[in-house]
Amino acid sequence: MDFKINSMETTDLTQVKNFNYSGEKIFDAAQDFLPINGTDYVELYVGNAKQAAHFYKTAFGFQELAYAGLETGVRDRVSYVLVQDKIRLVLTTPFDPNSEISDHIRRHGDGVKVIALWVDDARKAYEETTKRGAKSYMEPHVSMDEHGEVVKSGIHTYGETVHVFVERRNYKGVFMPGYEVWQTEYRPAPTGLKYIDHMVGNVELGAMNQWSNFYADVMGFANLVTFDDKDISTEYTALMSKVMTNGNGRIKFPINEPAKGLKKSQVEEYLDFYHGPGCQHIAVATDDIVFTISEMRKRGVEFLYVPGSYYDTVKDRVGIIEEDMEELKRWGIMVDRDEEGYLLQIFTKPVEDRPTLFFEIIQRKGAKSFGKGNFQALFESIEAEQARRGTL
Repeated sequence: MDFKINSMETTDLTQVKNFNYSGEKIFDAAQDFLPINGTDYVELYVGNAKQAAHFYKTAFGFQELAYAGLETGVRDRVSYVLVQDKIRLVLTTPFDPNSEISDHIRRHGDGVKVIALWVDDARKAYEETTKRGAKSYMEPHVSMDEHGEVVKSGIHTYGETVHVFVERRNYKGVFMPGYEVWQTEYRPAPTGLKYIDHMVGNVELGAMNQWSNFYADVMGFANLVTFDDKDISTEYTALMSKVMTNGNGRIKFPINEPAKGLKKSQVEEYLDFYHGPGCQHIAVATDDIVFTISEMRKRGVEFLYVPGSYYDTVKDRVGIIEEDMEELKRWGIMVDRDEEGYLLQIFTKPVEDRPTLFFEIIQRKGAKSFGKGNFQALFESIEAEQARRGTL
């Protein structure tokens, strides 16, 4: 391909070439029946939203934005909304121990429930997806206050995860009706996180094609790249993955399933402890990964250990890069290159007590890929953590 991009958040693949990494045509712009502007927010159901908000502010540098709870007339739950550049996290805790939210937390622990997508027409998004076979989660609903209106609708995807379509073109408030401005005196500085690059779903063995077909048939996504168990494997474990993308390339959902191996893979461990399919990790982008990681480490975020021997061959594999390799080695940041450039990435350890949800921090220097050259070192690091937990 003869084009180069530096910000996946603003790239419109329909404006350049509609081909995947194998040179196959992936998308016809005329078939993009579900235009998506970007990720609107990600909602996590958590056991204690106030404490979780403090963690994400302190450790990740998120800023307080909005609040909904008893003081705003909400009687069954409390939600804190955090923001950093284009990323919005909603942390929700129920009051009723018998509610659907409580059931979700009891079964899965803290985890992603809603991956909300920003659209121009939530009614049309609902109509287009449900008529193609999506299971309804929320019929189009209008919420209003003095700042305008927000239209939401939603559909189910893998496990108990849902997509909510959010139309907010007629709303000028802080977040949406039912929320008020949230301000405290505790405001740690941001760590340089910019936007959500991709979100990975883990599904059971044999379900990867089912859900990649769901995104293709129901939501009009295309298969950007496929990794088989030869691409993603170590001596002991393996997995397979298909990366699905929407028409403008702003939304990317890799779908992972376990592959046969000598020991239990990270996907199997996730499925065991999450008790079903769900969002395994959120990849967030930065423009300065060294600054971001150094800040997050100072604040107590734990990252996977990358063995020093990994860096012995990096220069031969990726060539010239702008960053100081010794600095990357110091912080455990990995590097990979594709036809369009290179990327830098690092993975946190699980941010919950269960070995489930974690974050990836990524900086793209033109590369559009997902760090295939780092897979073995990454998976060996994950396996080392699994061995410590006794779950390998």
